[in-house]
Amino acid sequence: MSMQPSSRYHFDVPATYKICVQGSIATSWSDRLEGMVISVKESTNKPPVTTLRGELRDQAALAGVLNTLYNMHLPVLFVKRISDSSE
Repeated sequence: MSMQPSSRYHFDVPATYKICVQGSIATSWSDRLEGMVISVKESTNKPPVTTLRGELRDQAALAGVLNTLYNMHLPVLFVKRISDSSE
């Protein structure tokens, strides 16, 4: 089965991503998460939600961040590609 690459998006270029996970991540983890900016929203009646935002060099780096979150046992709520270097 052959997949045709999209002409709009590429997996091997830098892009800015926003990733939200359920749970709290300390800002000291930024280096282990490819330098992404970490912000935590606390709520009195819901679990905290951490938002990671930043530019990743390619989708391999994105996979590395997602693997780290998986190893931390944090449920991923969503991943959004905000922009890429060609925009």
